[in-house]
Amino acid sequence: MKRQDLDDLVRLRRARDRMDRDYAEPLDVPALARGALMSPGHFSRSFRAAFGETPYSYLMTRRIERAKALLRRGDLSVTEVCIAVGCTSLGSFSSRFTQLVGESPSSYRARSHDHGAAIPACMAKIHTRPVRNGEARPAARP
Repeated sequence: MKRQDLDDLVRLRRARDRMDRDYAEPLDVPALARGALMSPGHFSRSFRAAFGETPYSYLMTRRIERAKALLRRGDLSVTEVCIAVGCTSLGSFSSRFTQLVGESPSSYRARSHDHGAAIPACMAKIHTRPVRNGEARPAARP
């Protein structure tokens, strides 16, 4: 692998780490690309090649992951959760949540989540991770 490719990969990992850490901040591809010292197009192509999904898809998955945790708590409204995870449009948030999780945020919030209370957080994160690329199955009906 060429030195330039390794340098790009290091910068891409830093951008991914930033999305993991600052998911609630207003992040967009041009800002992330600037931080990685790449053009937005090159950044998007390189990110997808390195991690298997677009930067936007990765960021939204992080946001939906956090939204699921906040909705399980039950003390915030769907709108408050939407804002807390960095989304600016309730409609877009709800659509993406439904696409990844298989049910609407309000349905997810309303149902019981007691069955996972005894599972350690590190394991719960693995099993509650949103499914990307529209692969979500509809939630089982009670």
